[in-house]
Amino acid sequence: MGLEKDLPAGEQLLVLFRPFLEHLADSDLSPKTIQKHVDNMWALGGEFIRELHRDSSLRKKPVQRVLSSMIEYGGPLLYHGGEEQQRSFDSTCRKFRRYLATVAH
Repeated sequence: MGLEKDLPAGEQLLVLFRPFLEHLADSDLSPKTIQKHVDNMWALGGEFIRELHRDSSLRKKPVQRVLSSMIEYGGPLLYHGGEEQQRSFDSTCRKFRRYLATVAH
């Protein structure tokens, strides 16, 4: 459960995440693969909020800029999770970054 002050950033994340998740749902990926990406996006949101708690100055920056820096080289190091989970998470973050680059142009 997040805090009230996390809601604006969380809502902005949803605006960014939703088109990507819809894109995945419309793809030819298997339901299991899509679910893995959905789970990883949920984890990315959690890591984003955790980072806001760690460094409150990030709250003053645009959400998309902070998120882009977090996923520049894969994903952030997961707070909970093993090597396999981290690899999967990084893969989703790279896929999301490529997606954001294509829709930005």
